Amino acid sequence: MRRDGVDIAIVGAGHGGAQAAIMLRQQKFEGSIALISDEREFPYERPPLSKEYLAGEKPFERIMMRPETFWPDRAIGLMLGRRVTAVDPGARAVAFEDGATLGYGKLLWATGGRPRRLACPGHDLEGVHFVRTRRDVDAMMAKLDSVDQVVIVGGGYIGLEAAAVLIKLGKRVLLLEALDRVLARVAGETLSRFYEAEHRAHGVDLRTGVTVACIDGRDGRVTGVRTADGAQLPADMVIVGIGVIPAVEPLVEAGAANGNGVAVDEYCRTTLSDVYAIGDCAAHVSRFADGATVRLESVQNANDMAATAARHIVGHDSPYRAVPWFWSNQYDLRLQTVGLSAGHDGTVLRGEPASRSFSIVYLKQNRVIALDCVNATRDYVQGRKLVEVRATVDPARLADPAVALKAMV
Repeated sequence: MRRDGVDIAIVGAGHGGAQAAIMLRQQKFEGSIALISDEREFPYERPPLSKEYLAGEKPFERIMMRPETFWPDRAIGLMLGRRVTAVDPGARAVAFEDGATLGYGKLLWATGGRPRRLACPGHDLEGVHFVRTRRDVDAMMAKLDSVDQVVIVGGGYIGLEAAAVLIKLGKRVLLLEALDRVLARVAGETLSRFYEAEHRAHGVDLRTGVTVACIDGRDGRVTGVRTADGAQLPADMVIVGIGVIPAVEPLVEAGAANGNGVAVDEYCRTTLSDVYAIGDCAAHVSRFADGATVRLESVQNANDMAATAARHIVGHDSPYRAVPWFWSNQYDLRLQTVGLSAGHDGTVLRGEPASRSFSIVYLKQNRVIALDCVNATRDYVQGRKLVEVRATVDPARLADPAVALKAMV
């Protein structure tokens, strides 16, 4: 054990950081562990923030990753409400914003990202919200009783999930997406159009191809949104969901290789000695993206990277090879995705979107690279193997819902 610090310092207590600490103990690591978070809450799950937690269906206690006693019982030291502002890889130490330092034997960076902000005038008015932390959502929930009209900027999963919850809570919701369809960065057009129709059917005023020019306000508080085409849209609250920026500045300043996130190898090691990075902030080469470097924002990626790094720290070399997967709940629709559809050159539809139970199979050079499954869990489970082996399957068979995907491996 280091006399001037800890054996393992983990910066970030989201899914990746918390799971890394848990995995280290499961791997019989007996050294000292510090789990550092700039939030004051015990580690908790993030996906429910835009779903059950915002809806008031799950209290905070039900989204905590482990009971409060779990961490001291396993000798995992929690340092809550502490922000790391610098890393000194030579001295093997991190510095906090209050000037204090902590030495480490190995450092694991799991800070995720911070919400991307609008660059227009009024972006910092009271009433402009994000969905990233419990504090973000609590601030939003505290104002909802006095809110009628909500404008959501961004048609990604966060924006769509928030829209579904707010409609259920009786709010008027206007959603603006700058591109020509929602989910354009992560899914094909068929899925985009399906979700656009669903949200409109539930009462969301969903508009695509619309950019925000400014946020209007009075006395420091939001009163509306003005679009680039001159429309003035009233708003009691604005929710911005336009992506995240990887929180890696201290590592980059310390010399870590980076691009869209900090670069890691197959064991989640950065280019800094004894420094690992995992989760939303880590960019890795993926065989599911034909060897391209990707940065994945998902619980699956955070957990699997945590396991890879923890095993490597204790001496078990098990490279990161996990199949990407993701899910989203909106209304009574359960979307499950496996694989990465970016770069696909063909799609096959299994079932009918009108039935609200169907799958979209994404192909690249006739090989299966991903599936989007809406209320079709069997396809999701069985299609995973097709993605793993990049199977070549007759499109006519893929399109027949009566033929099980497991029969095509």
